[in-house]
Amino acid sequence: MDSIISIRHLNKRYGNKIVLEDINLEVSPGQVIGYIGPNGAGKSTTVKILCGIIQDYEGDVLIAGRNMRENMLELKRMIGYIPELSEMYDLLTPREYLTFIGKLYHLDDSVIEQRSLSMLGSFGLADKMDERMDTFSKGMRQKVLITSGLLHNPSIIILDEPLSGLDANAVILVKELLQVMKQEGKTVIYCSHMMDVVEKVSDRIVLINEGRVIADGTIHELRQGGDDSLEKIFSKLTMGDRGHEANGFASAFGNA
Repeated sequence: MDSIISIRHLNKRYGNKIVLEDINLEVSPGQVIGYIGPNGAGKSTTVKILCGIIQDYEGDVLIAGRNMRENMLELKRMIGYIPELSEMYDLLTPREYLTFIGKLYHLDDSVIEQRSLSMLGSFGLADKMDERMDTFSKGMRQKVLITSGLLHNPSIIILDEPLSGLDANAVILVKELLQVMKQEGKTVIYCSHMMDVVEKVSDRIVLINEGRVIADGTIHELRQGGDDSLEKIFSKLTMGDRGHEANGFASAFGNA
C-alpha cells in the first residue's frame, strides 16, 4: 500500500540546537500512529512541519506522493490539525466561529451547519451554539476546537493532546471517534503523554527522543516478548538509568 505520509531525512535546527535529526517515517492510509516522546523531543516541531506551519527544514515531506513545499495550499486541505491549545476568537459563538472555519475551506453553508450541529450535539453543546465562547470552560472550548479541525472532513487528522480539559464522557467519545475515522480509512497522528490511551488506540507507536526516532512498531513489537505497559517501555527507553530518580522525591520527604 502506498504511503499517505512520507517523511524522508527530516532535519530541523534552531541556531546550533538540533531539534530533529534524520527523521524517516512512512505512514499508510488508515493507520493510527501514536507519536510520543518527552517534552522537548521534537514532537510538536514534526507536527508543525507536517501541517505546513514550519517551512524552514531540511529533507522532504510528502503527502499522498506530493511534496509539501511545492503543494502547500492543496495539501493543507487534506489535513485536520487539533492542537492542545489554540487562540480562538472568544467573542464569537461556536456557530460563528465554525462558519468562519468552514468558509476558509469553501464549504457550503448547509454543510457547515449540518456538521457543526452534529458534532457539537454529540459533545452536548448543541444548546450553546449561539453563546459567546468567552464564557466557555477549557473543556467546552476544546470540543469546539476538535469540531473545527474535523469540519472539512480531512483524510489526515493530527491530534496534539486532544483530550486536554475534556470530561470523562467526551474522552470516551473521542476514543470512539478515532476508531470510526480509522474504519473510514483516515490516517491519524496522535500525540499525547497519556500512555494508556496511546496504547489502546494506536496501530503503531513511534517514540522520539532528542530529535531522533528510537522506537517504531506495534505495542507487541515494542514489548519484545514481555508484558510491559507502554508507560514502562517509554520510561526505559527515554530515562534509562535515571528511571530510579523518582525515589529521590520519596527520600527527600522521608528525610524531612
